[in-house]
Amino acid sequence: MSLLSYETSQTMLSLLHVNSSRSQNVPLSASLGRVLSEDIIAKHNDPEFPTASMDGYAVMHSDLELGKIAVVGYNPAGSDEQRTIKSTECIKTFTGSMMPHGADTLIQIENVTLEDGAIIINESVPKGSSVRPIGEGYRAGDVLIQKGTKIGFAEIGVMAALNHVMVKVALKPRVAVISTGSEILDLGEHSDNPSQIRSSNNYTLAALFEQAGAEVIQLGTVGDDKSLIMQTFQDALLSADIVVSTGGVSVGDYDFVKDIVPRIGAEVLFKGVAIKPGKHILVAQKEDKFILSLPGFAYSSTVTAILYVLPLIAKMLGKESAYRMVAAKLSEEFKKRSRLTEFTACNVVVEDGEYFINFKDKKVGSSAILTNMLNECALMISGEDDGDLQEGTFVNVILIQNF
Repeated sequence: MSLLSYETSQTMLSLLHVNSSRSQNVPLSASLGRVLSEDIIAKHNDPEFPTASMDGYAVMHSDLELGKIAVVGYNPAGSDEQRTIKSTECIKTFTGSMMPHGADTLIQIENVTLEDGAIIINESVPKGSSVRPIGEGYRAGDVLIQKGTKIGFAEIGVMAALNHVMVKVALKPRVAVISTGSEILDLGEHSDNPSQIRSSNNYTLAALFEQAGAEVIQLGTVGDDKSLIMQTFQDALLSADIVVSTGGVSVGDYDFVKDIVPRIGAEVLFKGVAIKPGKHILVAQKEDKFILSLPGFAYSSTVTAILYVLPLIAKMLGKESAYRMVAAKLSEEFKKRSRLTEFTACNVVVEDGEYFINFKDKKVGSSAILTNMLNECALMISGEDDGDLQEGTFVNVILIQNF
């Protein structure tokens, strides 16, 4: 079987046209984890006026040399202070309050002693001390949060400060997940056949896709029955933007999926990529819908889902990338197992801002070992032209903890 290079398959994937313009308005309180479909732009300065950043006394800095300044009033947070202080005067001003006109400095309460309606300067401060200038946080017109950003707690806070009651977010792409194979038992099913295995792929991938921002349609398991698999795929295409199946794409007598996909009218964009694990992956398109048929082994299906399904989800959400890739240094020797582009589970450690990887407790074996992806796991990439790699070699690593 002729295999595409990994790089070619990724280029083909990146060139696919998807509908990334679908959006909806949701309340700010319901926007956590969603993806912005428009830039968030500041409509005013923050702060809009000089503001006290601590509790203290608003003064003219030149008056600090007097040693004693009369207190002529109080300025609580939220008050519309209109007074203008004059030389030899100060106003007690609290954190978050507008600085009184004429004042250019706030001397903290810890630096003074209050005595007979005046403050005694015990320790001076620089001019402008504890005063937030206009626009310290941002200026009107600044793009504060870019389109395509996944909304987290900080984004929620900034948008609340900007009075965004409703937020425009990308519509979640719908991904249908199917596990094929008569040897698969769904959760809760009982069987006395010891050769059957418990389904995990559909649950692993559903969680992965939801974490990436998709809405998942869980279709469970389907046995090795051509007509049933075909009907399941056809039904899935009616409601999903992407249909993802596991199993049935290799060269065995019961690997039906690779034959069924063209029969339901989908165009096979590519089948077979020079990667380990997952070389039998199939990617197809029917109108504006996509089908990705992944291998059946748990580690293999998860890796290929990260490499091929997540980029499609990201494109539909308007995100620039599906995952973060960094350069990391090998902390130990790596022995390459094939001439393909390999994706190897590894541990990531950050020391002094630099990424290091090792393979402690990562088992070498088949593509079924999903436990290799537990803990602070990442995927190390070694290319087709790479051989064994020495300690200290820099490699590219896909971080997979946060999508």
